[in-house]
Amino acid sequence: MNTIKKIWDSSCFDRYILGLLIAMELLMSFTFLGYIHIPPISVTIAYIPILAAGCIFGPTASVIVGAVFGLASMYKASASYVLPADAVFSPFLSGSPAASLLLSVGTRMFFGLVIGLAFSAARKRKRYGLWAGLISAIAPKVHSLSVYAAMGILFPELGYRYRSALQWDWDDAVFALICVVIVELLWAVYKSDTVQEIKFGIDQSVNNPYASGRMNLFLVAFECFLLCMAVSAAIYFSQRASYMLERHGIAVSDTISLDLLHLQIQFLVASLCLNIISVILLLSVYKYMSYKEYRGEMDELTGVMGRRMFLYHCNKAQAAEDGNQERNGWFLFVDVDYFKSINDTFGHAVGDKVLSEIASNLQNTFEDSGKVGRLGGDEFAVLIGEHMAPAELRRRLEQFLKDISGIVPEKKTSCSIGAYQFVFPKDVKHILTETDDMLYEAKENGRACYVMRACVSGEAGVYVGS
Repeated sequence: MNTIKKIWDSSCFDRYILGLLIAMELLMSFTFLGYIHIPPISVTIAYIPILAAGCIFGPTASVIVGAVFGLASMYKASASYVLPADAVFSPFLSGSPAASLLLSVGTRMFFGLVIGLAFSAARKRKRYGLWAGLISAIAPKVHSLSVYAAMGILFPELGYRYRSALQWDWDDAVFALICVVIVELLWAVYKSDTVQEIKFGIDQSVNNPYASGRMNLFLVAFECFLLCMAVSAAIYFSQRASYMLERHGIAVSDTISLDLLHLQIQFLVASLCLNIISVILLLSVYKYMSYKEYRGEMDELTGVMGRRMFLYHCNKAQAAEDGNQERNGWFLFVDVDYFKSINDTFGHAVGDKVLSEIASNLQNTFEDSGKVGRLGGDEFAVLIGEHMAPAELRRRLEQFLKDISGIVPEKKTSCSIGAYQFVFPKDVKHILTETDDMLYEAKENGRACYVMRACVSGEAGVYVGS
């Protein structure tokens, strides 16, 4: 389970891709997309999503998609009109439920495991694309071998043996070529610079203060609405089909009614898969465009939030409080001392380096508790969104001033810092005014120091240090 946990924890984009593969597996299993008819034969390509999952993510993901394929096959085999050879895949028709479950689901999960392990082993070698193509080429025979062997063991009366899968005809070559082309194409697209850029943007969207969780709730509610409508439509059309046949003089037995409902449910699942694919794509586009907006608001030189985004984050942080539970925070103004002199003496390149290093040190100092923004010129701000004792803040500020002092070897670099403690929620304009007063006092005290005002009971007071 480590692989799937890694996908779930580390990459929002990969979760979407796995969801798309599961939806595509169901869509291919329940429609003609999973089958190719080349008279006089038909071949299935419904398990190509298993190959794609193994190629991109590894064995755990391919086993999961394999289980979905097996469950879909079991459901399709449960209709009364299927051939005897197909009925053994249904635990309701075969007379041996455990054997059918093992045949329909177990063999597909085993296939996913073998293929996933093969892709994982190939990933450790050079020229992974070549090895992936080879695995994809032999995958159809691996699947056939596992199914025929299981049928020979579990249902020997049908006459199928593993040797049935070892025959090689021209259609096998066509199917192998289809698997190779599709898997290689999917892998190339996934690893392309464009897709990796989109992946990075979607994964980074969690840090975007402009992103709204309401869009996720809206899409979930929309999908639930579609589910209810689709279920209602499936039941309605099943009943109307039975009524139509009876009107034409065709007696509709309970078995026929169940088969009609069975087909409607297949159509329902296929429709829902299309809806899920659409929702995932819409959510991906939304998150990526939000990320592009987010990047446009970041300060290009220092990599921290720009003024507009930082103030938006501050207002959003205040609005997020429900007022039922008090929470303390700090707001800091950080002003680079004599920055104009640094620019005039050492040049703008050194000045840019100073700003970049100070921003980096601020982020390192408060990465576990706050957000940093550049308000303009040589002025930065920090919003600490959780309770921090004045002693701890003093320790961090003193370490920060020490760390930045050697940025320019020829001249000591320092900052004047004003810090104001407040209780959420608080008017942002009031916070800015109070913190600006603290910064002014720091400059009046000779710069290269900090002035803090704590307003919480038990901590109230003004602290000055350097």
